[in-house]
Amino acid sequence: MQIRSFFGLAHNPFELDSRHSIPLMEHQQNIFNTLLVHCQQGGFCLVLGLPGTGKSTLKSALMNHDPKRLHIAPVGRTLHTYSSILRIFCTVFEVAIKGRDFHCEKNLIHQAHKLNQDGKMIVPIIDDAHLMDPDCLRKLRLLFEDFPKNHNLILIGLPSLLTTLNLAVHEEIKSRVTYSVILPRLNPEQIRAYILSQLDACGLAHRTFSPEALDLIVRSCDGVLRRCRNICVSSLMEASHDQKRIVETDHVNQVSIPALISYLDASPYQIDVVRQDFQTALIWQRAASGILPVWFSSFPSWMTPNSSLTR
Repeated sequence: MQIRSFFGLAHNPFELDSRHSIPLMEHQQNIFNTLLVHCQQGGFCLVLGLPGTGKSTLKSALMNHDPKRLHIAPVGRTLHTYSSILRIFCTVFEVAIKGRDFHCEKNLIHQAHKLNQDGKMIVPIIDDAHLMDPDCLRKLRLLFEDFPKNHNLILIGLPSLLTTLNLAVHEEIKSRVTYSVILPRLNPEQIRAYILSQLDACGLAHRTFSPEALDLIVRSCDGVLRRCRNICVSSLMEASHDQKRIVETDHVNQVSIPALISYLDASPYQIDVVRQDFQTALIWQRAASGILPVWFSSFPSWMTPNSSLTR
């Protein structure tokens, strides 16, 4: 609300909202188009990637695409028993939850065939599938065997799901996979293009981020879309708080330093930068262990834009 009111926008920038169209990057659009093909002819798809690489963006794009033809059934709470997940599917498919698992399965299958007769493509999406118990996944596979043949089951999760499916005991699941993809981290040019496309989508000028601030964001996000999105939104909030219509490096530094601390173990480059100065390393070590100095929020001189952390 603060960003919208200050910059005069209709909706928040960098927002994953099903009410608005979500611009996809080129590689995301290619994956999206392939998933739509499998939705038409039926399939079992794996969309994998490290946290923050754009899996949620693809999921939101699917949920926002042609609701008259696609019936999306998303499930994100996978740390449950099969009975609980079955009842979550009943809620998504708007099926009455009555009796034991057998009756819920029967009602789900009946509802799926009814939707298929109405001309809708059925797309169950299981998010965080790597957290699901393999026995639960096996039971769901048996359930979907009785669904209309043109349904498309999509599992979204971390690449560790492939390690689980590669076990010989799960061969009956792996052999049914029709499409799998691992979303990579983005290079600096792709991150820059993503930021500019998001500015275009919400009606902000490209000069909203100064060239120096844009370069700093590209370096700080380390190719992770979610981190890039969070830094950009927080930088816009800092700029609006200062009544500035241009985001400068000072605004980015105020929000990117905590972001870098939270990902301290994820990037060897960040660790090497920290080791350049003993005092800096000590402070980052305390921050990584959750012991922040009382003056941390005041940002000492080594956290200024001219410090080694921003080079």
